[in-house]
Amino acid sequence: MSYVGPDSHPPRPPRRFRGGRPLAVALAVLVPGTLAGYLLWDTASDSDDGKPARTLPSASRSEQGSPSKPSGDATKSARSPKPDKPSKSSKSSKPGDAPEPSERPAGGRPAASGPLKGKVVVVDPGHNPGNFKHTAEINRQVNIGTNSKECDTTGTSTNRGYTEARFTLDLAHRLRDLLHRQGATVRFTHDADRPFGPCVDERARIGNEARADAVVSLHADGSAVGNRGFHVILPAKVRGGAADTTAIVGPSRDLGERIAGKFLNATKSAPSNYVGDGTGLDVRGDLGGLNLSKVPKVFVECGNMRDPKDEALLTSGVWRQKAAQGLSDGIESFLRG
Repeated sequence: MSYVGPDSHPPRPPRRFRGGRPLAVALAVLVPGTLAGYLLWDTASDSDDGKPARTLPSASRSEQGSPSKPSGDATKSARSPKPDKPSKSSKSSKPGDAPEPSERPAGGRPAASGPLKGKVVVVDPGHNPGNFKHTAEINRQVNIGTNSKECDTTGTSTNRGYTEARFTLDLAHRLRDLLHRQGATVRFTHDADRPFGPCVDERARIGNEARADAVVSLHADGSAVGNRGFHVILPAKVRGGAADTTAIVGPSRDLGERIAGKFLNATKSAPSNYVGDGTGLDVRGDLGGLNLSKVPKVFVECGNMRDPKDEALLTSGVWRQKAAQGLSDGIESFLRG
């Protein structure tokens, strides 16, 4: 979703992720032998069965590329090239296709008891599969507190047509199911149950009205080949108009650091090599979904869909289950203190 924008704020110097080992130690363990391990990994990794997986070797850190400028809250527009022949996991070459039924399990209910009983988590699947058919509607301007930006964007996709909207919705379902097992109440901003959107201001409002204990917005980036890894976007201190993030900057950083550490542990993917100076954290003041939030909230960019190596991870159901586990572990760590 996000590239470095003009309002980006450099993150603090590298620091220890909460709930994980120091980043330098983690990377020292992860990087050696990555490429060889990746090539030997079973090609059946694109299965969508969601079962516990064999350990996935870490992502290698490629040379840094040049990130693009942002365009709105989601920063990726309909300029994505038309997808060519679909991969095994995409099952469709049409960017606007909604996920197949197998990727949209029944909602279920929270467990009767668990460590997160009584907690409310809002999960925000970035973009909507229907946005491709409603470009006029999603291009209209909405107030993000300090200025105006597009209602939403289509999001990005892999070069083979696996869309960010489809990725985030599948990941959201997996995350919801894990949080339900911990007793948490989970609410979505959407479940591809509306023609398009919601707009970025409404996404923030949904979390606020739910009085959520935590909100996590799920995304995948669309950057240059060679740009790899995940990063967590934290709200900057913004005051102006309808925006005032003063009260959420601290708890949102805590949430983001815990998610980054647990995500690294679960997926063995390295933090971004093009955003965050190796910390896996980025601070931004140009995103309406963060500016308008009154509750702790972060965005998680799970990888770069335009890089072939990251694409292989993002299109793997096995890897997505690991990603959901890392997100769930990070959220649980934050909510339990």
